[in-house]
This record gives sequence, C-alpha cells and structure tokens, in this order.
Amino acid sequence: MFKKLDKMLERYERLNELVSDPEVISKMDEWKKYTKELADMSETVEKYSEYKKISEEKTVLEKDIVSEQDKEMKDLMKDEISSCEDKLQKIRDELRMLLLPKDPDDDKNVIMEIRAGAGGEEASLFAYELYKMYVKYAEKKRWKTEEIDNNSTELGGVKEVVFSISGKAAYSKLKFESGVHRVQRVPETESQGRVHTSTATVAVLPEATDVEISIDEKDLRVDTLRSSGAGGQHINKTESCIRLTHIPTGIVVLCQDERSQTKNREKAMKVLKSRLYEYYQSQADKEYSENRRSQVGTGDRSERIRTYNFPQGRITDHRIGLTLYSIDNFMMGDLDEMIEALEIADRENRLAAGADDE
Repeated sequence: MFKKLDKMLERYERLNELVSDPEVISKMDEWKKYTKELADMSETVEKYSEYKKISEEKTVLEKDIVSEQDKEMKDLMKDEISSCEDKLQKIRDELRMLLLPKDPDDDKNVIMEIRAGAGGEEASLFAYELYKMYVKYAEKKRWKTEEIDNNSTELGGVKEVVFSISGKAAYSKLKFESGVHRVQRVPETESQGRVHTSTATVAVLPEATDVEISIDEKDLRVDTLRSSGAGGQHINKTESCIRLTHIPTGIVVLCQDERSQTKNREKAMKVLKSRLYEYYQSQADKEYSENRRSQVGTGDRSERIRTYNFPQGRITDHRIGLTLYSIDNFMMGDLDEMIEALEIADRENRLAAGADDE
C-alpha cells in the first residue's frame, strides 16, 4: 500500500508542476485532464501526508523516551506514542478505503428504464410510483430529469418508462437500484382486501459519451412510426415516433416523447449509446472472476433486490438485509439512508476482497 502511496505522491507533485506550466495551460484539454487527475488524488495525498507527519512524531517520541529519566514525563510520552498508534491505525484504514479503485462511471449521468413485471395493472401502477420516487429523489439532489419514452396505461400506470437523470455523481448514487423491485399491498382494484404481490424491473445505465461509443450508420436501421399511448392530442396523428435498431447486437430503442422526429431521434440515440455501453461492459465483465465483483450487485435485472410492503410500512433490501419502516417518506424520494447503506456495504466488500488478494 505504501509503495502505491509513494508513487501517487510523486505523481501529485509532478501534476502540480504540469498545471502551472504555461505550455500545458495553452492546451486546454490537456490542462483539464491534469487538473481532474490532481483533484481526484488530492484527498488521498493529504491523508497520506497526515500519516507521515504523525509517523514522524511517533518516531521522535520513541527515540526520546529511551533517554528520558523523569518517570512522569516518560508516562506522558508513552501516552503520546499510544495516541499516535491509534491515529495511524485509523488513517491506514481510511487510506485503504481511498485507494479502492473508483468506478469510472461514478461521475456520469444516468439513463433509467423502469418496466412493469408480474402483476398486471398493479405492476404498471407500481412502476409509475417507482418512476415518481426517483424523480423526487433527483429533485432533492437538485438534479435534472428528462423523460425519453413513456408507454402509459389507461389507469395511470406505465408498462415502461425511460428517462435520464443529469447531476453530479448521479450514477454513483443510483447504480445499486438495478434489479427487480417487489411490492406487496392491497391494490385499489381489489374488492376483497387481499394483499397482492407485483414486480417492476429497474435498469440504471451510465450515460455514454460520443468518445466511448461510436455507432456506424450502416449498423443502424431507423424506422419512423406513429406515436401510440394512453391518449393525448398528438397520439397517432403524425409519424414522429423513432425506432432505432442496432443491427450487430439487435438492441432496439423506441422514442415517442417529443413531437419532433429530430428530437426523438436525439433522445433515442442517447439511450442506444448507453445500452450499447452497458452491453460491451457486461461482455468485458465476463473476463473477471465472480469473487472479484461487489457482492452488492449493480446490474442483474433478474435479481430481486427489494421488497416494498405497504401493509407493514416497510422496505427491505435483500442484498444487505436492511429494513426501513418509513415507506411513505421513501416513496417521496427519501432514499439517502438506503443508498448510503448500500455504498458502505459495497466498500466493505471491496475492502475484504482486497485484503484477500494481499
């Protein structure tokens, strides 16, 4: 660990020189790359500098205590050495955490896709409530949301809704939401008062950039269709709906949210690039052994991750065994406690995996 930290410190000092170099400053893209790298490692370097300072203090105390004759002073120095050891252990743990490989997608915006699963109309209503929950969470974070596609039902639910969330580190907060969400409650349409179980699937995709994903036009089939849905003045009147098919992978994206073909195509391309990014990432992930991945899980759409039990007012995340009894607030977008617990569990698992490798 300390060899890695020493190399980082060398690199940090070199970066400080580079970002002050007039020749580098004149090349804005290069300068931005270096300043970002500098910012990314600053917290770790500061923590390591603190570690080295305390370590030096401890070394001086250990040297001085040997020649110290006064018993009272010697006892004070022993206490100081013990305090230094405690501080050093705490900082070592923090440094291990800071040295964990960062998910390169964490700073990205996201594309979210929510689909009704088992349960008929009740599943569609639950899918819509999940959509509103994430929109409210985004509002609390001051993030921007934009609907891309919405296949709604006559009773106010959605068979499928696709939308983007743009904001600082959005993917890092939402990536653990991918999977099957299960609801247990009495549907409004249930006359006997029986509790039903329904599901909806959530997929969270990091928004891909043009640099990461390039699509050859010859690999793309573009179809224009008439918009369809639960109603509205614009439905079925013009061929503004765009369907993109990526021929090599078979991935299909439909967008009919806007009245303009051009805008629908732009939105559909954004979704297609993110789906392709996820597709290629999943192919690459197969090269890694299962035990080197986080135990929390971030991408399996078939994995049941959470149950929303309305009669008991609880939400249970099955991956970490956490149950919260605040379902009303949770559905209003108060997700921080759950998301923070998932982040902590992920870090602990990765720390444990790193310890096994040492």
